[in-house]
Amino acid sequence: MLKAILVVFILLLLVIVGGGVFFATGTAAPEPTQVEKVIPNDRFKN
Repeated sequence: MLKAILVVFILLLLVIVGGGVFFATGTAAPEPTQVEKVIPNDRFKN
């Protein structure tokens, strides 16, 4: 029983460390894109 708990703990630790390395080294930044929105002049009445 102790051996099974130890194996599960080691696997969990490996998953956590692997996920940390993946997120630390990954490049997940989106590509910047230009957004242009045309606003009608009727919205800016004087």
